[in-house]
This record gives sequence, C-alpha cells and structure tokens, in this order.
Amino acid sequence: MAEQRIPPTPNNFAVWFHYFVGDHDDLRHAVDLLIDHNRPFDNRTNQDLFETYIAPDADVVALETSERLHALMGTAKEFLATAIADNHSQMQAISNVADQSQAGVDPRALVAQLMNELARAATRATQLEAGFAEKTRELDVIRDSLSKSEERARTDTLTGLANRRALDEFLRKAQATAEWGEPLSVLMLDIDHFKTFNDNFGHGVGDQVLRLMAKVLRDKVRKHDLPARYGGEELIAVMPDADLGACADIAERIRRSIAECTITRRSTGEVLPNITVSIGVAQYRTDEAIADLIERCDRALYLAKGGGRNRVVTENELDRAWAAG
Repeated sequence: MAEQRIPPTPNNFAVWFHYFVGDHDDLRHAVDLLIDHNRPFDNRTNQDLFETYIAPDADVVALETSERLHALMGTAKEFLATAIADNHSQMQAISNVADQSQAGVDPRALVAQLMNELARAATRATQLEAGFAEKTRELDVIRDSLSKSEERARTDTLTGLANRRALDEFLRKAQATAEWGEPLSVLMLDIDHFKTFNDNFGHGVGDQVLRLMAKVLRDKVRKHDLPARYGGEELIAVMPDADLGACADIAERIRRSIAECTITRRSTGEVLPNITVSIGVAQYRTDEAIADLIERCDRALYLAKGGGRNRVVTENELDRAWAAG
C-alpha cells in the first residue's frame, strides 16, 4: 500500500488484506492489472475496488432480509395453524348440529345454531385472508428490496454504468457464446488529459464530465451490449455479435460525439474546454483468456494515446506498430 501511495483507511485495508491472503481471484486479477499498467490507485479507484469486490453492504442486506423472512415464515405458520384449528372446530360444531337434528331438536334452533357457526367461520376466514394479504405485501417489499440491493451491487455509483462485478459476469457469459464462433469485441476509452482537467477545475467538475462520458457511451452502444466503468476514468463496452470492424465503427461514433460535446460548469455557467477520448478496440480469439482480450484492448488504447490522443486504434495496428518498432 505504501509503494502504491494508498491511504491507510479501513476500506483500503480490507481490499489489500484480501489481495494479500489471495482468497479473492477476481480482486487479485484486477489489482495486478492496475499495477502492471502503472495505473494510479487514486481515491476513486480505491473506492471502486472496495465496492466491487468487498461490498459489505450486500452482506448486511442479506442478513436483514434473512431475519425478515424468518419472522414472516413464523407468522405464516401461525396463520396456517390457526386455520387448521378453526377448520377442526367448525367441523366439530357442524357435526354437533347434525347429531342434534337426529335427536329431534327444534329445527329452528338448529338453523340458528348452524347460521351462527357459519358466520363465525366466515369471520375467521376473512381475518385470515386479511392477514395473509398483509404478509404477501410484505413479501413483495422484501422482493423489491432484494432486487434493488442486487442492482446496487452491480452498478457503479458515480456513472450508473455496470461495475467490475457485473462486467466480469457478462464477459464470462459472452465468452461462452463466443466459443461457438460468434464474434465478441470490446472497446475501452480513456479521457484525454483527465488529471490536468481535474487539477484545473476540481474533482466535482471531473465527476460531471465522467457522468457525461458514461451517458454518451450508454447511448451509442446497442441494447444488448454492456457499457461499464472499468476503473478511474476508463470506461469499457462489451459487444457480443460484433466483429472488430463493427466495434471500431461504434467507437468512432462515440469519439466524435464526445469531441463535439459542449460542457458547461453548473455552478458558474462557464463553458469548459472540449473533452476528447482515446479508444482501443479488440476482438476475442477462440480459446484465449478474457484477460488477454482486455490486455490487448488496453494496449490499443495506449497506442491511441501515444499517437496523439482523440483517436480510435484497433488491435490490428498493434501488429503494425510492433513490426515498425
């Protein structure tokens, strides 16, 4: 942590403890990738790592939900036991009326007694029905809470895009499909000179810009693609059923759209300098590890930055750059 200049906060300690003991493969891979590419462990990256791979809130929600379900099931058992007891009581009462009818008791008294028992049974049934309806509504609340908790656990809080956890899950599924011959491509974009922009205008404005980049990415990719926040100011899109050329075309539309954006500082109305992005594009190769695909895309991104920024570079240019180099 000292070598990477990471502040010794409890959340950061939790991340690096699990990294050190090696009990979380996805976390280890993510940190190793950041280190290998000399990425800074700034506050935003550290928070992303914690929220994506440690995420204690999910455990808290799970515990609270478990306790609520336990109490709900206990109440449901009580309702059922009451219903069974009431049924036995009602059957016994009706049986008693039947016995009295055979003994020659006044029919009017028997009818009154029978109507009274049926009215009591109807009242109990109505009360039980109301109780079950209430518990059904509570179940709906619990289901909604679990759904929202799951969504939060898979969403980056700043940009609203998928986070690393959701990205890794989507990539694994997309890889399985790609092994059957379907194309799979990814694009990765990084905001040019973002550190300088943050230094000049502050992290609040930087966050505003990052949210704008995320919106452009979300709007330009297809419905079945996954736009996600990869880390820091890097965003990524996974594109099933898209070859390298199709992915590069979408990447170019994203680049142009961002370059044409006019960004206004909310607090003052000041028009800020134009923002540009560099984008790398790569296509999955059969039987390769997903990490190799991402690494190749990342190298294409940095070739775009080294080539002057504000451009799209595909993995094909990596081979040409290597041959020329």
